Amino acid sequence: MNKMTFEDVKGLIGKEVSVRMDRPMGSKHPKWGFVYPCNYGYVPNTTSGDGEELDVYILGEFRPVEKYTGVVGAVIHRLDDDDDKLVVFAEGKHYSPEQISAITEFQEGFFRSDIYTAENGKIVKNSFHKEKSNDKNSSK
Repeated sequence: MNKMTFEDVKGLIGKEVSVRMDRPMGSKHPKWGFVYPCNYGYVPNTTSGDGEELDVYILGEFRPVEKYTGVVGAVIHRLDDDDDKLVVFAEGKHYSPEQISAITEFQEGFFRSDIYTAENGKIVKNSFHKEKSNDKNSSK
């Protein structure tokens, strides 16, 4: 299967996906040892930029689950890693970009990223990364 581009991944916002969990809520990361405060899994039969299946954070499900079907509410686009993440929750639920950033900070805090959401029918980029001090847009 071909790798999904960022545009492919972004196109999933608002679509229903089925997710299989490999790190249910409360489990530890196999290499780094931190605990997952939310369910974390992947969309089977996809290939993300890193060559693995497309990763997913499940928000609003407050117990460990093995499988989940929900709506893609956002995409976390890492600027310094080729590993975009879907953010999925139940239809009718809504999480703001600020809430998504706070909930995923346990893992996403190690990366610079933007969070893409749908607002009024348009895809909107929300930046939550700190600019490097030598960036021309940073304050002096």
